[in-house]
Amino acid sequence: MKRAARLTEILDLLAAQGEVSVDGLVERLEASAATIRRDLDSLAEQRLLTRTHGGAVAQSVAYELPVKYKSHRRTHEKDVIARAASALVTTGSVVGLSGGTTTTAIAAALAARDDLGEFTVVTNAVNIASQLATRPDIKVVVTGGVIHSRSYELVGPFVEQLLSGIHLDIAFIGVNALSAESGASTHDEREAAVNRMMASRARRAIVVADSSKIGENAFAHIGGPELFRTVITDAAAPELVEAGYEVVVA
Repeated sequence: MKRAARLTEILDLLAAQGEVSVDGLVERLEASAATIRRDLDSLAEQRLLTRTHGGAVAQSVAYELPVKYKSHRRTHEKDVIARAASALVTTGSVVGLSGGTTTTAIAAALAARDDLGEFTVVTNAVNIASQLATRPDIKVVVTGGVIHSRSYELVGPFVEQLLSGIHLDIAFIGVNALSAESGASTHDEREAAVNRMMASRARRAIVVADSSKIGENAFAHIGGPELFRTVITDAAAPELVEAGYEVVVA
């Protein structure tokens, strides 16, 4: 198992169990004790866990994985969602992309299309901006703001100030959770505020979320079907259709 996959598995286990042991991880991940200790030390240096004698405990039961670890999860599902989203973009469009691993996959899908002429991407995610910056046919507009170290998203009043003065044809918004009852939500209230603003500035705002996020709730509310008419996901979600969403299964 590659190191990034091991680190993701360790963080997933911590979120589910609250603690892990070196011996248990050695058996589960089929790695040496020395390798597991180095992995735990690395995550502790990033303040993602607290080391204990013989293992580690989670600093918080409900933390959000950094983008660099989440990008190794459900990659196939994110890729098919990204291709379906990318197909909705036409030459000359102004496209909003929030931060997140699914929207990062959309950026990659857009960059790979050779049938598109010039178009514009507005994003508050510095990793997406960097990913698209070398494409001369894509105008990249980056919002200002304060960077969120785990998601690479710019947040705060500077972002909202820029977004309030522009219009988007379509916006793809990544979320941590989406339920029929509570709508779209994220773990961070600052990201939720930016996502809500970006969606409100678009003629068409679309939630992009793999099926593991459907039926879940997160801390900060973004909006419901009054803001997002469409959801692109990888499995049928009849409860969302009943709640008023158009559900596109990629």
